[in-house]
Amino acid sequence: MSASLTDDLLNQLQGQPLAQLGSQLGLSQPQTQNAVSAALPLLLGALGRNASQPQGAEALFGALQRDHAGAGSGLDIGSVLGTVLGGGASRQTDGAGILGHIFGGRQETAAEGLGQATGLGGSQANTLLKVLAPIVLSYLAQRMMSGGNQAASPQALGQVLGQEEQRISQQGGLGGGLLGAVLDQDGDGQLGLGDLLKIGGGLLGGGQR
Repeated sequence: MSASLTDDLLNQLQGQPLAQLGSQLGLSQPQTQNAVSAALPLLLGALGRNASQPQGAEALFGALQRDHAGAGSGLDIGSVLGTVLGGGASRQTDGAGILGHIFGGRQETAAEGLGQATGLGGSQANTLLKVLAPIVLSYLAQRMMSGGNQAASPQALGQVLGQEEQRISQQGGLGGGLLGAVLDQDGDGQLGLGDLLKIGGGLLGGGQR
């Protein structure tokens, strides 16, 4: 079984990128590792939930093609991270805007949940999510579209992210528990159609900004 998207991206963040993140947030290396290990499944799992709806997968695929697929075949996480931390403003690095699409109205809940689960404050957790969101999308664009990948399509993206979300949920632990808590919009322990429509609306709404 190939490495999960979460594990693969976490491996690519080891070393200098994690050190930069920790420095930005004022965290030790173990704190940064722990926080990123919890944040990545939350982001990728939420993307998987969005992409489980055809219109959600199409919107995400379009955003990847439009804003994140310019890096060629190699993902230079250091340069994406440097641009984000340097405050370079573009749709590719607009972490707050990306989070709005990923979580819809649950963005604050996601940051608070991550903050509580990892011992960061909600503010630090929100900053971490804003920095990681563009990196996750750049990673997905590179993974799906590099090397002239002819299989790249909204359906393929939805399938890949759906498998990742399933894996995260089955593994449970911090990432899976957080994901369930954040995405259960009704607070009833069940994710119903109403929840998916709300989340889908968050992903599709405001795409023209």
